[in-house]
Amino acid sequence: MMGSTTGRRGSRLASAAAALLLLAGCAGTASAQTEAAAAPSPAVSSAPPAAAAQKTPQASAPGNPAPESPVPARLPVMDASAPVALSIPSIGARSELLRLGLRNDGSLQVPPGDPGAPAGWYRHSPTPGERGPAVLLGHVNSFGGAPGVFARLRELRAGDTVDVARADGTTAVFTVYRAEQYPKNAFPTQAVYGNTQGAELRLITCDGYNPATGGFDDNYVVYAKLLT
Repeated sequence: MMGSTTGRRGSRLASAAAALLLLAGCAGTASAQTEAAAAPSPAVSSAPPAAAAQKTPQASAPGNPAPESPVPARLPVMDASAPVALSIPSIGARSELLRLGLRNDGSLQVPPGDPGAPAGWYRHSPTPGERGPAVLLGHVNSFGGAPGVFARLRELRAGDTVDVARADGTTAVFTVYRAEQYPKNAFPTQAVYGNTQGAELRLITCDGYNPATGGFDDNYVVYAKLLT
């Protein structure tokens, strides 16, 4: 169920564009595994179909009503409840979840970069299961180059599931449908954080290791939608 609170969260999330150049301070330097990361997985999308040949509309026979347009299926949503833990079975990722906000300078808080550091939920986004894009952040590596909680995010494929345990005892189960790599200096804020018709999830980490700087130039974003 969605109320006006979620709508305000969505607007606030989109308006925080400058602050949400996410994980700009990724921890440490990349491990050898990170440096040799595979090329981006293709987005799960298709080109627009060719236009069908136009047909002359025909009137319905007398006494036969015109067929009704199909009613869109209602997308599942859940009541608000803060997330407490994350599990991604296909890549063996499990983490408790921190609550992240904004620093005094307007920049986004990020999880600590220590080995074993958990992922975090950006608390000005919807809670996972509410209508809109819930945002979860995690490091691809830790200080010293050890793998971070989202080190294997690139291995996710369409149809993989993401389970988010919530404070009310329920679990929001999402299915992955898309993944993209974006330059941090050209991050598509509206595409990633804009309001959605149903409940969705964004998993975000660093990507694009730059050996010249020892940092990361890009973000990697996994898109998922609520199943139950």
